[in-house]
Amino acid sequence: MSKLQTAAQAIARIEDGMTIGIGGWGPRRKPMALVRELLRSDVKDLTVVAYGGADVGMLCASGKVKKVVFAFVSLDFIPLEPYFRQARQSGVIETMEIDEGMMLLGLRAAAWRIPYIPTSLGLGTDVVKVNPGLKVIDSPYDDKEWVAMPALKLDVALIHADRADERGVCQIKGPDLYMDDWFARAAETTIVSCDELVATETFAQGDEARSVHWERSQTQSVVHVPGGAHPTSCTPLYGFDVAHFKAYNASAKDGGFEGYFNQFIAGKTEEEYQQAVGGLDAIRQLSLPVY
Repeated sequence: MSKLQTAAQAIARIEDGMTIGIGGWGPRRKPMALVRELLRSDVKDLTVVAYGGADVGMLCASGKVKKVVFAFVSLDFIPLEPYFRQARQSGVIETMEIDEGMMLLGLRAAAWRIPYIPTSLGLGTDVVKVNPGLKVIDSPYDDKEWVAMPALKLDVALIHADRADERGVCQIKGPDLYMDDWFARAAETTIVSCDELVATETFAQGDEARSVHWERSQTQSVVHVPGGAHPTSCTPLYGFDVAHFKAYNASAKDGGFEGYFNQFIAGKTEEEYQQAVGGLDAIRQLSLPVY
């Protein structure tokens, strides 16, 4: 059964008030074409769960976000995502700020369909103080206390993959999967954009199947969007766009998000967006980050 859809068809699954998880990590392999399609929609009052970057910042700046559950929101070489920072400092969004490991456990609990996972992460820190909803529980086996990290149940997960077939088999060949497999399993509906759409037989060749990290039954929509992670990276295909991120960051102090949105997103197709940033060939020539 083909799961191929356009970005508009896939994003139409998202409704007001839903909880959405966004894969990737800061400025790395974010499903930005799907985020841009969501920005063009009328959806609002979202709860966003993410190791965030510009995806979270843009959604906050557009007024679509009610709450952000996060371990960090950063552009990496620009430490603080400018529009998320504005939204948080002004108090227009609710937040749940947790440890990176706690967030992973929350996704795992949702994937395993259990209400929480006990952990020592967060004990002795202000994480418990600033999140009154987090409960500390007694162990039934000894005298220790544990943080009961609640399941982070997702209505929809948005993920960008290197490759996919029309059945929903998705491949990520970069050196770091981040937490994308857990986002996929924690969600009722998973929407995956991909740079390359390939035949199913591709995954039977050599070691290709080793880079398939979740079951195709977890993927409900496949959207073919070459360059769809821009301005974030999609290793090993292209790096993140430093110049574009610098201009995006500067827009927070010079004209605000409305100017950025009108220049690059409003009324544009994804192809027109890519032309506005130099074209697909230019995206594919972006140097991979070196650490």
